[in-house]
Amino acid sequence: MPSVSIVIPAFRNARFIEETVQSALGQTYDDIEVVIADHSSDDGTWEAIQRFRGESRVRLMRTPAGGGAHANWNAVTAAAEGAYVKLLCGDDLIAPTCVERQVEALEAHPTAVAAAARRDLIDPAGRLLLAGRGIDPLSGLVPGGEAIRALVRAGTNLLGEPGCVLIRRDALERAGGWLDPFPYLIDQFTYMSVLQHGDLVALPETLASFRVSNTQWSVRLASDQRRQAAATHRHFHQRMPDVVGRNDVVIGNLRAGVTAWMRRAAYVVWRKRMKGLA
Repeated sequence: MPSVSIVIPAFRNARFIEETVQSALGQTYDDIEVVIADHSSDDGTWEAIQRFRGESRVRLMRTPAGGGAHANWNAVTAAAEGAYVKLLCGDDLIAPTCVERQVEALEAHPTAVAAAARRDLIDPAGRLLLAGRGIDPLSGLVPGGEAIRALVRAGTNLLGEPGCVLIRRDALERAGGWLDPFPYLIDQFTYMSVLQHGDLVALPETLASFRVSNTQWSVRLASDQRRQAAATHRHFHQRMPDVVGRNDVVIGNLRAGVTAWMRRAAYVVWRKRMKGLA
């Protein structure tokens, strides 16, 4: 079995999926498999990934419509065989050394269940919007409880999108797989649940790219994200009151509000740049 499974839950990613898969196959760490699950897309995604059918490291599958990201993320992860899992959304990218650096980090720290790195934000054309985002103030080996508390206090997802993170598969399974009681925070909520079972390694390098589209901003969306962040903070306070205190929740909720405002402002600034590129 491969050491690492890069799982790609694709949905209407026909324009970007080939570049995403190529970034997965272009890793300097070659003991990998790439599992792609198309969630019954209607835009040619399934047809686009057929070019990889002859690649020995690639497996293709289709999942039935319905259930959203939660259904497809868990279905493609269930098909993984590696000891480590990296979920890579169908329009994002990882740097060639991403898997190698994160495997090294986890093997050097047996108590760690996840390794995370910084990421760039790019537009639909692949042009840089913001460089080296995420992770701070976390660095090196961080106890799981300390990382959970930092995520609450930050009011935002310090670890970034799934492509930024490599997880031990057994820890992900113990956490219950990808969890979405608050759908906009499926990645962050799952990381925090995984970190109840071990530590985090925070790497300073930028090893992934998250593609921002013009569909990812609205007043309503930002408000929903803020509310779901507050609900996540409350959940972990209730579950881990000795780790996440009331003050942590208050600080996190305030920062989540500021983050929502800043995100809206950024998307408004980028709006013209996004127009016509989606």
